[in-house]
Amino acid sequence: MADCVFCKIIAGEIPSNKIYEDETVYAFYDIQPEAPVHFLVVPKQHISGPSAVHEDNCAVVGHIYAVISHLAQELGLSNGYRVVTNCGNDGGQTVPHLHFHVLGGRSLAWPPG
Repeated sequence: MADCVFCKIIAGEIPSNKIYEDETVYAFYDIQPEAPVHFLVVPKQHISGPSAVHEDNCAVVGHIYAVISHLAQELGLSNGYRVVTNCGNDGGQTVPHLHFHVLGGRSLAWPPG
């Protein structure tokens, strides 16, 4: 999608601090981290958000969680981490491209804050 910030990051049009890439997903550090470790994992295929996941594209979500597990181990998040996915305006989704925030490196309270 031409105006999607995450599509532009994946295409290299906007710089990012990449930590992982394969044929399906792209992972990079958040530019406004909320924890000592805060990265995002996004599918390379433009999926507008969780509500746009369906039978034809749902395999990417399983792959994303496998990548998250691998990166969390690699980055030393052995005490745990949080995965956050927002959906729609009321859910706090600010970029209309499916993405998963991974936060760790400190104890995370609930509700978030």
